[in-house]
Amino acid sequence: MTKVFEDYFTDLQADMVSICLEYVENDGEVIYIYCSYERKVYSVGYFYKINGKLKERHKVNEELSNLDVSIHRQQTVLQILMDDLKQIEDVCKQFGRPMPTEMKLIYDIKNNSYNASYQYELVYSEEGEKTADDIEEEWFEEVMKQNNQK
Repeated sequence: MTKVFEDYFTDLQADMVSICLEYVENDGEVIYIYCSYERKVYSVGYFYKINGKLKERHKVNEELSNLDVSIHRQQTVLQILMDDLKQIEDVCKQFGRPMPTEMKLIYDIKNNSYNASYQYELVYSEEGEKTADDIEEEWFEEVMKQNNQK
């Protein structure tokens, strides 16, 4: 059977989830992955819900002990996410599909469920004052409020 666009698109997102799951050694509750591509600028990030608490990638050891959260390991994960995002762009071009400007991927580890939302309009670059990092931080804050953590 020939692979279609959705197969490639899904496989690359699954790889993103997989590397983030590996980072916490298959532990935790939820993985949040943020991807942005605007005006030929790529940006990626990730954070977690562990023991009911939201944790940025460098703070996961506050809930899970003895994980390697070194800068090198974080950068390795970010590079893999970035490579996957660039491959998603290639797949979109190959199949004549629009490239999302923003992807928010949520993987519920405990329930083995996945949710994704996509934007196709510019999210931050029209304003000129925000960056993809600002948008990722706003998403983190939003999820914190949803989880009654602030």
